[in-house]
Formats: sequence, C-alpha cells, structure tokens
Amino acid sequence: MLELGKSASHDLPKGTVPVLEGDAVVATLHASNWKESATAEVAGRSWVFGKAGRELAARWAVDPEDAVRLRARQTSYWNGTWTAELDGMTVEVTSASRWKGTHRYTVDGRQLAESDTTGSWNPRPTLTTAPDLSLDHAVFLLWVELVLGRRWAAAAAAV
Repeated sequence: MLELGKSASHDLPKGTVPVLEGDAVVATLHASNWKESATAEVAGRSWVFGKAGRELAARWAVDPEDAVRLRARQTSYWNGTWTAELDGMTVEVTSASRWKGTHRYTVDGRQLAESDTTGSWNPRPTLTTAPDLSLDHAVFLLWVELVLGRRWAAAAAAV
C-alpha cells in the first residue's frame, strides 16, 4: 500500500510530501496548495503533474510542455466516474465509497487499485495496488486522489 506521508517528514524539505510504502520513501511529491499541479520524483525520474484543459495530465519534466504521458478525465459528473489513460492502458475510475470519497480503479473488470485515506483530522490518500501497476502510474493515481479529495473538501465547505 502506498500513502502520502506528512509534509516535510522523513528528513524532506518543507513542502515536500513523501510517498511511502510501509515506512520507506519510494517517491516524493511537491504539490501546489493553490493550483492543481505538482512535481514528483519517482525512481530518479522527474514528473510534472497538472491540468491540461479539463484533464489532469502528467509528463516527464524533460518533455515539451504540451506533451502528455498520463491523463485522467471525468466522464460523468453525476456518477463521479473518471477514465485514466496510463501509457495506452484505459482505466475506469468509479466511486468505492461516496461517504469517504474513495475510488476503485479497474481495467477490463480487473481491479488495478483502490484508494482509501489515513488520518482523521487531516486525511491523506492511500492506494492499494495490484503488483503489476508501475510505481510511476501509482504515484500519478495517488496525486489524482489528492486532487479529487481537495475538490470534494472544497465542495463540502461551500455548502
């Protein structure tokens, strides 16, 4: 299981969030508090996450700014469903629990990952993945969970 740790923990600088597997740091994420954007370091590779039109997208930092390697887009506002494309693999994203704001990720009916949260006062997303999901893809999906959680919290606060 992967989870976002607390900012600046595990000897990381302020504003950097560890991606943990158990207690080991497997990647880092530096997410913007004001925009839906982030940078990530995964296995020595730098990623840039952000919004591209109505999609959440990712590219390697060395790619041109208009390049997209990974993407996620909402397919139904009412059902809360999304579709993610991970290097040509289409992943259906459905609600696992509306109450908790968690999601299930499936490919052709096979579960690839499922999200949850840890912590109660300031919940952080977690992601339980199938063994064949790459770390790059898992970190992107964890960032998508962070964005969706922030959207859900903002909508709840506005009511």
